[in-house]
Amino acid sequence: MNVYATVATLGLLAHAGVLPLPAGLQVVTNWWVIGASVALFLVEFFADKVPAFDLLWNALHTFVRVPVAALLAYGATSQLSPEKQLLATLLGGAIALAAHGGKTAVRAAVTPSPEPLSNIGLSLGEDALAIFLTWFATRHPYVAAGLAVCFLAIIVILVRLGRLTAPSRLVRIGLI
Repeated sequence: MNVYATVATLGLLAHAGVLPLPAGLQVVTNWWVIGASVALFLVEFFADKVPAFDLLWNALHTFVRVPVAALLAYGATSQLSPEKQLLATLLGGAIALAAHGGKTAVRAAVTPSPEPLSNIGLSLGEDALAIFLTWFATRHPYVAAGLAVCFLAIIVILVRLGRLTAPSRLVRIGLI
């Protein structure tokens, strides 16, 4: 949901000795990577609070969040066979795409509301959830994986029921 918060949190947890990272993810412990992630998190923190601009921001970040998630999955599975590492990379990218699609659809549904509090509240909740889930996954990986599966199932169910229809909402507010 927030790739910059995830990368910064992973780097800071590893630097604090809370989380041993596999060799393929050691790059996130570099202070330049952590600093850039925090800086970009701050940019996204404010960009996400502006109605309509947040939709454009999220659309552009389709080309950031999904590849970075796939790269994180690739780095995290460097000890696996190449076939399993490729599978994990594809799965990481697919999960990120589903989560990103759900986030974008919810944003499209909330953005047209006339008051800014729902947009700001949703954004703050996403930021807190991204940081919490990253930390939580380091402590309870199986429970976190179960939560991720539940969140993905909810997204799929809502899409199938037609509750998350981002394109029609975007058309209605004049963005596409």
